[in-house]
Amino acid sequence: MPIDVSAALAAEPRRAEIGWHHKDVQLYHLGLGAGIPATGPDELRYTLESRLQVLPSFATVAGAGTAAFGGMGAPGIDVDLAAVLHGGQTVRVHRPIPVTGRAVQTSKVAAVYDKGKAAVIVLRTEASDDGGPLWTNDAQIFVRGEGGFGGERGPSDRLTVPERVPDRTVERPIREDQALLYRLSGDWNPLHADPAFAKLAGFDRPILHGLCTYGMALKAVTDTLLDGDVSRITAYRTRFAGVVFPGETLRVRMWAEEGRVQVTVTAAERDDAPVLADTLVEHS
Repeated sequence: MPIDVSAALAAEPRRAEIGWHHKDVQLYHLGLGAGIPATGPDELRYTLESRLQVLPSFATVAGAGTAAFGGMGAPGIDVDLAAVLHGGQTVRVHRPIPVTGRAVQTSKVAAVYDKGKAAVIVLRTEASDDGGPLWTNDAQIFVRGEGGFGGERGPSDRLTVPERVPDRTVERPIREDQALLYRLSGDWNPLHADPAFAKLAGFDRPILHGLCTYGMALKAVTDTLLDGDVSRITAYRTRFAGVVFPGETLRVRMWAEEGRVQVTVTAAERDDAPVLADTLVEHS
C-alpha cells in the first residue's frame, strides 16, 4: 500500500533552518492585496517597514513556503501527487512572529486518517527560535483513493454556520495579477500562472492559491474585528471548499463570539460558491 502508516508516524522529523526579512513579509502582505490605498495608515502596518507587523498566516510561507507539503517525502508516504489535494490548514502562533528572524523548523507526519475512499495526512511543521516556540502549522492533505485501510477516521472539524445574520460582511476584490504576485512567496505551481497548465488540470484559467485566500480572509477579520492588531490572534484554521479566480471578489462573513470569530468565504460573482469553510479565528 502506498501509505505505510506506522513508518510515516515513526519517521524522524525533518529539520531545516529558515530565515526571513522584512521584505519577505512585505511581499507576502502585498500578495494578499495589502496596500490599497497605498498611503492608508491601516495598510501601512502591512507594507511599511517602520510600522510593520506580521500576519500569523505568514507562517505558511516562511522559509519559501515549505509548510504545507514539507513532509510529503517522509518514509511511508508514496502517493500519486495527482491524487493529492490541500484539504485544510491550521496555524497556531505561540507569540507574535518577528518582522525579521531565523528559526529551526521541523516537519513530520502527525497523523494519518482513513476517510473510506481517501486518506488524510496531517503534516505538522513547528518553528522555534532562540526565544522558544514560534508557530505550529498543520496541513491536512487529502489523498484520493488511499483510504479503506482500517485506520482511525479522525476528529470532525466541521462547524455549524450560525443561524443569525453575520456580525460583519466585507468584500475583498482579487486583482488580476494577484496570483502572479503571491507565488513569489514560494508556491511556484504553474496551476496559478500558466493558462495551458490550468486547462490540463480542468480549469478555464489559472486559479488563486488556496493559501492566498486563507491569508486574505485572516487580514479581513483582523482589520474588521480585531482593530488591525495581529498580536491578538492565537490560532486560525480553515477547510478549502472550492476554487477562486483572480478578478473575482471574496465575500467574507464573520460571526463574533467570545475569543473567536467564525468565518465563511464565498465567491461573490458565482452565486456565493463556497471557497473557505469551517473557518475559525481564535484571539485574545
